[in-house]
Amino acid sequence: MLSVTNMNVYYGNIYAIKDISFDVAEGEVVTLIGANGAGKSTILKTISGLLRSKTGSIMFSGEDISHTASHSIVTRGLAHVPEGRRIFLQMSVRENLEIGNYTQPGSTMNERIEQVYERFPRLKERRKQFAGTLSGGEQQMLAIGRALMSRPKLLMLDEPSMGLAPLLVEQIFGIIRELNSSGVTILLVEQNAHMALSVAKRGYVLETGRLVTSASAAELLQDDSVRKAYLGG
Repeated sequence: MLSVTNMNVYYGNIYAIKDISFDVAEGEVVTLIGANGAGKSTILKTISGLLRSKTGSIMFSGEDISHTASHSIVTRGLAHVPEGRRIFLQMSVRENLEIGNYTQPGSTMNERIEQVYERFPRLKERRKQFAGTLSGGEQQMLAIGRALMSRPKLLMLDEPSMGLAPLLVEQIFGIIRELNSSGVTILLVEQNAHMALSVAKRGYVLETGRLVTSASAAELLQDDSVRKAYLGG
């Protein structure tokens, strides 16, 4: 579904992403793990058109999107839930979901909002509240729900557990499993490497902008160097 080839990204003179290639097959959960500053978020921003690679290609469902505008990428079925959630704090829960519908027909918006409420009952309870009054976990649910309004084939999640209590982390990862089992392909960036590998089929390890290891999630969980660097043992 997604194939990234020879991605090289710069922030001014800073060489952030160094000749990275990887792929995500339809139906998979694939995770990118690595320390802060390794380049994980930069990769997702480049795939979604917020940044540009100097070289190579980004193929999504057989089409090169490396020079496609970010809003057009969403219409093709690729949604990005950014680090920090980036919801509209001064708008209601429902208004945030309505904004997520902008690539889809207005005639089916109410039906899709109800589908989001079904998956996240807490959002239905809070539908009239300003998003800024929600807890961290509820805001993450809203960010995911807003992305689901665009009916993505591939959902990219950037640090979905950041700042959440352990119980909420379990809940968010339960949602990730459920989304995947309902047919959504997922590319996951996550600081909590153990949780990420527990839901993923495969993983890629990044260090300072380079891919250093790739393997099945099960193999990475048993890899001594990965355990020492990212799994606390």
